[in-house]
Amino acid sequence: MSTYYTKDHEYIRIEADHAIVGISDYAQAQLGDVVFVELPALGQSFGTGDQVAVVESVKAASEVYAPASGQVSAINDALEASPGLVNEAPQGAGWFFKMTLSDKSQLASLMDEAAYQAFVASLG
Repeated sequence: MSTYYTKDHEYIRIEADHAIVGISDYAQAQLGDVVFVELPALGQSFGTGDQVAVVESVKAASEVYAPASGQVSAINDALEASPGLVNEAPQGAGWFFKMTLSDKSQLASLMDEAAYQAFVASLG
């Protein structure tokens, strides 16, 4: 299992033949209490960097971008009733959607855990 990160604070975790996408712990902490998540449609295809979801908190709304290109294979329906899962377990029960990747080589342009932690530390 490998997890990669974008500079927009999305993560993509590779598990077997699919990828799980959500926002990082840093991102949920910056947003504050999440009150709504707009998820992509099942089967939706998108390219790297496309907007695929929206997360709204008591402070702000923020777009969620695709860390790699692919197709949505599952969405986290639990977020509809319990958007606070994003705050409680952003990289656990608070995941947004699963996808089938179009090109796994795109992951090479993303940060690994150590690089992402260094990036977050540099934000002050």
